[in-house]
Amino acid sequence: MRTDPGITINTNLPKIEPQKNRWRAISILLFLIFIISFFAYRLEIVLGKTPSLDKTFTPITQAAPQEIGSYDVLGYAINKAEATKLLQTEAGRKQLSPENGAFAVTQETLKLGRDAFYSDTFGNEIFQTDVVGALNGPINLITVGQAIAKLGGKHTTNLQIPLNEDVTIGDRTFKAGTLLNTGLDVPANSLVPLGMRASLTKGKLRFGITCALCHATLDRESGRIIEGAPNNDLDTGLILAFATNSAAMFRQTDVNPTQFPAGEHTYINANGEESRLPDAKAVEDTVDAKLLTWPPGNFDSTGTLVNNPSQIPSSYTFDAWPYGWSGHSAVGWFHGLTTLNSNVHATNSDGTNGADASQATLGIDKETYLGVILQNAANPAFRLPQGAKPSQFFDKIDPTPGEPAINEVIKMPGYPQGSPFMLDGLMASSPGLSVGEQLNGMSAWQNTLAPPPIQISDTASLKRGVAVFNRAGCIECHSGRYFTNHDVIAQNEIGTQPSRAPTLKPFAKNFTKAETYPNSVSVPLPANPPVLEVPTDITPQKAQQLAFGINNPAGGYKVPSLIGLYLTAPYLHDGGVAASADALKQNENGQYVVAKPEELGMAGTLMQNILPDPEASLRVLVDRNLREPTVAANQANSDLQQSNVDGTGHAYWVDDKAGFTTQEQTDLINFLLSLDDQPEVL
Repeated sequence: MRTDPGITINTNLPKIEPQKNRWRAISILLFLIFIISFFAYRLEIVLGKTPSLDKTFTPITQAAPQEIGSYDVLGYAINKAEATKLLQTEAGRKQLSPENGAFAVTQETLKLGRDAFYSDTFGNEIFQTDVVGALNGPINLITVGQAIAKLGGKHTTNLQIPLNEDVTIGDRTFKAGTLLNTGLDVPANSLVPLGMRASLTKGKLRFGITCALCHATLDRESGRIIEGAPNNDLDTGLILAFATNSAAMFRQTDVNPTQFPAGEHTYINANGEESRLPDAKAVEDTVDAKLLTWPPGNFDSTGTLVNNPSQIPSSYTFDAWPYGWSGHSAVGWFHGLTTLNSNVHATNSDGTNGADASQATLGIDKETYLGVILQNAANPAFRLPQGAKPSQFFDKIDPTPGEPAINEVIKMPGYPQGSPFMLDGLMASSPGLSVGEQLNGMSAWQNTLAPPPIQISDTASLKRGVAVFNRAGCIECHSGRYFTNHDVIAQNEIGTQPSRAPTLKPFAKNFTKAETYPNSVSVPLPANPPVLEVPTDITPQKAQQLAFGINNPAGGYKVPSLIGLYLTAPYLHDGGVAASADALKQNENGQYVVAKPEELGMAGTLMQNILPDPEASLRVLVDRNLREPTVAANQANSDLQQSNVDGTGHAYWVDDKAGFTTQEQTDLINFLLSLDDQPEVL
């Protein structure tokens, strides 16, 4: 039998009443969309907005100590008391001025950040809709509408989308009637999934994505939004594979289009000669097949032609720097968090931003790179004509003329080279706002987030667990109030799955000096804006180098914070450490053994639409006898082998061979699962 940890999430909030007459409301909405599309071509309507606080757990959550009245000066935190003193002198006011790169944490900037987290796409709906065709295939407005209508106003943490006909995607055939498990969260009475923004502009309905798609989720029982928790069953690979031009996302996989035979589409290449692009269908089918190997809850944010989806992290970010699985976001505003936020929106949601550096980072010239992305664009207006030069065509259809990408971005000093501050040399910033305003607001707001409080019934077990945590040496790396020493550990030391650690090295080869513009400068940028140097000494140099595989080709992985572990299963950067609630049992000696091997690992949980159990998964993490069959289950799955997920490494054991009893192991797990918004109480 399983040991009850005596820990449950506190859901003591009012219930959400379901909306009545759901079908009637949807019919009216569809009718209005038709009328608006027909009669009001220039009118813009937007669905998907910032939820009210009463629909979240935030009102009962102890916020992380991000002070109103504090400042961040390009990564250096100035607390409220220190800022108050500085503002009393001319020199201090200059230090805390936007011209010096200082960003003030105020109620207004926190509100801006929360709104940006839920609603800002930086224009990625154009790339995702018009180029990738995310809702142009079997997953489309009709099938999504059917799925949402079927909810009848109730919430779901896994929108199941029906297929109306047989379809072949990549190397797989899906039969009509199949319900696709997308992992999309839909709040009660919502017409769009959480973290998606629908806009009707010039007669075309487009869908974009925001931070909340991956970094917020619904509580399965109450339907309340848990702000900052990862959506750990979101199947981004499946959703992208069902797009009509997912080949535009080729760099997020290991598919190099230049290695494919030429197709029929002609273009003017980088030498000014007419040539033929790689065969569009062959590239599309191969990219689709790779995307379908991604396990739910994982996304590939490398963009360097390695199929490396990593587990979606939480946004419990306060004092958890450096950011990213390898610690690659480590300098600049909010100790690198602004870098991470921009990396998501500038680098990963719009493939066109990599064109100017594609030769340096991927070995693919700009014309071929853009040609592959645009040759089968979903919207004919964005589709590369026969015989055209891709860069010239892109300049004609670019919705953000003067900037190098479809998304709303600005070029950093030194572009097209990147830097440790902005990896690809581009920062997501929208016209009419100041440089980095939305990103910095999101960083400040994310730094207030913490998991909802836990109801603890067995404090004695937790206190024993603290002693085990210390005796087992966990505290050597997971130290301090937020359970991280902020270090990056070499892959050949930590031993975890090796493929991701060095995959950002191609970006580092294209780095130049880290610089930005003051956040007093408005977007679009004026001619010859002032430039600020971004300090790079706020994170140890060794950690920064390991993050990019410099001086150690194996690279490294950061020491993550342990806050909110009860919300973040499965574990390790690849998500390979997982087990269902029924996978383990206690034998006659009281030791935990495998009861259901088919429910071990990523292969036996999320890949089978079974949620990992945090307690069982942590037991697999610390017990070598349980980890071995878990790794074996992952390694026997061909999809996981292609996406480099196995759950190896981090061999820090708390089991009988290490001198710990089963009860001590249980006490440690109970302690780890209790790390909510106020872990310092112990």
